[in-house]
Amino acid sequence: MATFSSFPHSLLLALLLTVVAQNSVASSGPDLVAELLALQSRSDSGVIHLDDQSVSRFLSSPKSPRPYSLLIFFDALQLHDKSELHLKELRREFGLVSSSFITNNPDPSSSSRSKLFFCEIEFKESQPSFSLFGVNALPHVRLIGPNQTPKKSDQMDQSDYSRLAESMAEFVESKTSLVVGPIHRPPMFSKNQITFLVIAMLILAPFALKKIIAGETLLNDRKVWLIGAIFIYFFSVAGTMHNIIRKMPMFMTDRNDPSKLIFFYQGSGMQLGAEGFAVGFLYTIVGLLLAFITHVLVKVRNVNTQRVVMLVALFVSFWAVKKVVYLDNWKTGYGIHGYWPSSWN
Repeated sequence: MATFSSFPHSLLLALLLTVVAQNSVASSGPDLVAELLALQSRSDSGVIHLDDQSVSRFLSSPKSPRPYSLLIFFDALQLHDKSELHLKELRREFGLVSSSFITNNPDPSSSSRSKLFFCEIEFKESQPSFSLFGVNALPHVRLIGPNQTPKKSDQMDQSDYSRLAESMAEFVESKTSLVVGPIHRPPMFSKNQITFLVIAMLILAPFALKKIIAGETLLNDRKVWLIGAIFIYFFSVAGTMHNIIRKMPMFMTDRNDPSKLIFFYQGSGMQLGAEGFAVGFLYTIVGLLLAFITHVLVKVRNVNTQRVVMLVALFVSFWAVKKVVYLDNWKTGYGIHGYWPSSWN
């Protein structure tokens, strides 16, 4: 009898504990969201700095599905000087995505604003968290959805970093139902700078107009046009536009010996800035010699002088072209061979 009489009380107690536990779990979701919003408001860009304790609090401890997703940027301050990793630039672009998402969703109580938070984890402070996510290389960006665990979350591909903030926004939109919206980049000049430039232009306008009418500007100087043409030629043949678009460094450190610098990268998949300048310098030498021969040397009346200068120009041009061919062969592995007519053999 005692057993049967005590059974309803124990069952009621178990049901009460279950209800209390469910209520506590359900109430923990809004509490965590409110805490994340508070941390977000303390950051200028809206990026929340996480450590091992906060990773456990916001990811490991709450039961899935969590009421939010986290986009985490994994950083290492000691690697910011590695120009080939672009960590500082990517971190800045990550902050732009975060601030743009907040700007496009200004209401903290909206469903979109409270469903996605941008976070960062630093290697020295949170090495166990790096191991928890299985991060062994940088740059690394990972999106953890409401039902995902750290190791089974979505990782951003290395090829997606090419368009920086726009690529990160597309990655978020492709993995979630949220819309980041347009990226709001800071203006190149501040309002004070623009005001100063306008005032300076208004003051200098009468003097500039007087110079233009008198024909005493730099645009009327042939030497300026000559130097500009040489610069554009060098800019073109040196692959400078490629380096600017791809944001290629001038040089990189040797991984085997950090004290050494690498100016020429062997392989067709990458070109350093120093390589382009070296090849562009050789091409410019040939171009200047050709221009000198066709525009200046033909006006010299002494035939012997013409022949000597012509031989020197041909020798230097041959040397420069030979160096370019050698560098191309060393870098890509492709050789250039001369084919003579069969009658010459």
